[in-house]
Amino acid sequence: MSDFAPDRVLVLGIGNVLWADEGFGVRCVEVMAETRAVPDKVKLLDGGTQGLYLLPFLEEADALIVFDAIDFGLAPGEMRVLRDDDVPAFMGAKKMSLHQTGFQDVIATAQLMNRCPAKLTLIGCQPVELEDYGGGLRPAVAAQIEPAIRECEAELARWGISVAAGVTQADDLADASIRRGAYEGGRPTEGEACRMGDHRFFPGAEKVRA
Repeated sequence: MSDFAPDRVLVLGIGNVLWADEGFGVRCVEVMAETRAVPDKVKLLDGGTQGLYLLPFLEEADALIVFDAIDFGLAPGEMRVLRDDDVPAFMGAKKMSLHQTGFQDVIATAQLMNRCPAKLTLIGCQPVELEDYGGGLRPAVAAQIEPAIRECEAELARWGISVAAGVTQADDLADASIRRGAYEGGRPTEGEACRMGDHRFFPGAEKVRA
């Protein structure tokens, strides 16, 4: 256990659940709320792709833990944990989507205002697939949700915060209609819904029908 003892911790999942493994961070906080009971000093938040709209939440926190899909250049599905100065630096080095640029801006703005959390921890997973609109997590990435949550628990424990099995009632998570089970379970088949757009408007579609 370290000497650092935060009064307020933000556990944040960022990403876009509409693009396959991009939803990793959001699904982590979702599962954490469903399976862990965190104390009042810990806030679970689905940050989605909100970018600078997340700034007020950072300003209120003494410590920040972020779940996200990150291009570490590792094997697909591998996980890595970064801390403090490495967090914004790495997130700006290899951007996989617009939300990462936005979140780097959030951290930079908070630092300029001297309101950035004292401790930053990034728990990231190398994605398998991003180019699948409407797709869910690939098995290798989904398998890292529980290990990622355990990493989060270990970080909180180092700060003197205990997490128990149970449920956390969090108001800042995705609507039930797009939670992982409902979202992935309700996805149409590829035959019912083209993955990359409406096939009727593809070049050459008239020729094919003729």
